[in-house]
Amino acid sequence: MSTTSAKRARRLVSRAPRLERRGAARKRRRPEEAESEILAAAERCLRVRPFRDLQVATLMDGTGLRRSSFYHYFRDRHKLVVRLLEELSRGLVPQSQVWFGADEDPIENLRAGYRGIGRFWAQHGPVLRAIADAATHDRQVEKAHRAFVDRFVRGTAKRIRTDIHRGRIAPLDAEETARALILMSESFLNEKLGREPQGDWRRTVDTLATLWQRALYGESR
Repeated sequence: MSTTSAKRARRLVSRAPRLERRGAARKRRRPEEAESEILAAAERCLRVRPFRDLQVATLMDGTGLRRSSFYHYFRDRHKLVVRLLEELSRGLVPQSQVWFGADEDPIENLRAGYRGIGRFWAQHGPVLRAIADAATHDRQVEKAHRAFVDRFVRGTAKRIRTDIHRGRIAPLDAEETARALILMSESFLNEKLGREPQGDWRRTVDTLATLWQRALYGESR
């Protein structure tokens, strides 16, 4: 073998492990797996960076996927945030439903639901805060964030109307009261649990649950 051929062979051998690792990293995934991987990378990025710094190239470096794969699932980073908010919203629904669907003691269910919300915010708070901050200056993110908030406003207003009908809550404007309570809660949760170091989530939600309880039911227990 010539000296040139020997050198070429050594280069190919030295590249083989890198090519093997790259091929393994980019192995074919099912569509739902690839989408989940991109969403997970977006959440990791938003924990430490603002939305304006979220770039597709940087995001995809945190996955085992090619950059072009991003556009098979999302038109742009705004659509990515919309999808991420949908996932987060679904994660919050079971916690909210504890009070929304309560048939027995509404105060105990309100507090139980808030404990679930507190645990969820302790896990995802930095991402929720990053999205809420982005909504103040990005129109597309604002639209997605408003839909996120409105979902919980509607559920809260429906529960308030039900308890007004049952005589548990004094008559009031259910829609406006619900919006005020939700916006206050989101702001407080983001302030306490949306940055590192986080506050005590139990103390945070106990404060919020007490405010909701007194505003709606007028009881101090």
